[in-house]
Amino acid sequence: MLIDEEVKPRAISHRPFREGFHNRITAKSKKVDAATLASRFQLQEEERELTYALISLFIKSGLLVIAIASFLNLGIASHQRINRNNEIKSVLNEETEKLARLHLRFDSLFSLEGRRKLMEEQDQWIAPKSRRIIWR
Repeated sequence: MLIDEEVKPRAISHRPFREGFHNRITAKSKKVDAATLASRFQLQEEERELTYALISLFIKSGLLVIAIASFLNLGIASHQRINRNNEIKSVLNEETEKLARLHLRFDSLFSLEGRRKLMEEQDQWIAPKSRRIIWR
């Protein structure tokens, strides 16, 4: 089926011959069938859909990159936190053992003969009426 655009011939033409011939050629080129128009519209629609698909692909890939970077940062932060927790745990264990030793020593000072044990532990016991001189 052809879509015809009618070109009305002019009864009296004041134009030269070539100009009238040109009008007839453009009139023939303007005749386009419905299948050609439909195929052009379909190609334009497919190009538009391809463009939209590419845009959505770029957006989705950007979101994927952001999610992967966030998970990597989260993993690194978690690893650092676990390392710090292990360091704090080891220091706490050392200080707990030190406290237990000092607690036992403190208890031993208040036991029977605690004063004698304290005096024996002191290497240098200064007499009450003497002065201590520190040389530099």
